[in-house]
Amino acid sequence: MADDQERVAEQGAGDSAPPDAVDAKPDRSSFLSSLLTKKKKNGSTGPARTPRDQVPVYQYNMNFEKVGKCVIINNKNFDKVTGMGVRNGTDKDAEALFKCFRSLGFDVVVYNDCTCAKMQDLLKRASEEDHTNSACFACILLSHGEENLIYGKDGSTPIKDLTAHFRGDRCKTLLEKPKLFFIQACRGTELDDGIQADSGPIGDTDVNPHYKIPVEADFLFAYSTVPGYYSWRNPGTGSWFVQALCSILEKHGKELEIMQILTRVNYSVARHFESQCDDPRFNEKKQIPCVVSMLTKELYFCK
Repeated sequence: MADDQERVAEQGAGDSAPPDAVDAKPDRSSFLSSLLTKKKKNGSTGPARTPRDQVPVYQYNMNFEKVGKCVIINNKNFDKVTGMGVRNGTDKDAEALFKCFRSLGFDVVVYNDCTCAKMQDLLKRASEEDHTNSACFACILLSHGEENLIYGKDGSTPIKDLTAHFRGDRCKTLLEKPKLFFIQACRGTELDDGIQADSGPIGDTDVNPHYKIPVEADFLFAYSTVPGYYSWRNPGTGSWFVQALCSILEKHGKELEIMQILTRVNYSVARHFESQCDDPRFNEKKQIPCVVSMLTKELYFCK
């Protein structure tokens, strides 16, 4: 990609029949049989009562010794062979994210200007750590990017290769726990002109103990922009996405559910930021973050 892969804003405005069975109707006879048996045993068809101190079935359990580890990879300088420029303002992002996630209770560690091999090694080693006493894991990638790719200082690597270390079949101590990835990077070279709007501004007794979990479950990817588009960053104040993320987390991080938080981040970036550049091709452009969730429960950063 061109060396302007990540455009820098000079200023933000608020700165399926057979034999395949995939789509076949499930055999419900065994299910109905077990259900009738349960009714006879319980003498009631109503739901089982949940103890007050038990974690709700649809919320992740946060009652662990630690909230978890947060790895921040902050890539600012790149080898000439990549054709990528210096990401001025990214240190502001890293600093704000460090403070923000530490205040949420995470054990935060920052790594600067990592090669692709270094990023792979860091996350592989992090996935091999014992997370038994942790509620979740977070990773933040700050760098140049392309669709499905993230840059190390010496070139690009597939984002999936980095996150795959934490799949359920590879990182057992994070099984059924949320794995969060926040990615500040371009995902293409398209620009969003915007459009003028008219209006203004744990104890589930019904679960089989031998049930399986999809290996890709419990991941959340919060991208700074949608596929195919540039991601904007202000050299003085940092990227639009990170500014908004930190602002919302500081105000509501311990009270709102993660999707509520990220929806507010989307609102903030969409409404409060607009590029201001001397080059008319990049002036008055907009941006909208993108959330891809495989979470299976609600996530609150509080015990």
